[in-house]
Formats: sequence, C-alpha cells, structure tokens
Amino acid sequence: MCIGFPGKILSIDKDNYALIDIAGTRREVCLDIIDEEATLGDYVITHAGYAIHKIDPEAAREKLKCLQEIIDNEIY
Repeated sequence: MCIGFPGKILSIDKDNYALIDIAGTRREVCLDIIDEEATLGDYVITHAGYAIHKIDPEAAREKLKCLQEIIDNEIY
C-alpha cells in the first residue's frame, strides 16, 4: 500500500517534467501519464516519479494539513 500526498507544480520543463512541492519537499516528476493536462499551480498525486492524477486545490490543502499533523505528532 502507498499513500499519495499532493504536490503543487512549481515549474514544467520542455521534456514534460515538473518540479513539485509537497509540504516543503521538492521532487521532479514526469507528466507523461497524468489523467488530465496539468499546469503551473495545479496539485498532482504522484507515484514512482510520475504524476498520475490532478487533484482539486481544496482537497489538496486538506490532505497536506493531514500530512502536517502526522509530522507534528510523529505518527509514523
């Protein structure tokens, strides 16, 4: 089982790779298999280095709040 947290797209390069931010951690992900077009500022769920799903900004903020609570309370 894996848990996906949303990352906000900060930039997209010409090779269809995006730099995303997940609660202060930045990662590069490929946008080749995402379920719909993503642009700067969108939130995406990623798996194994690929963006797989675009997520609503309100839902993204809720999930990121949950992640922060896990970090703050050391529930892992």
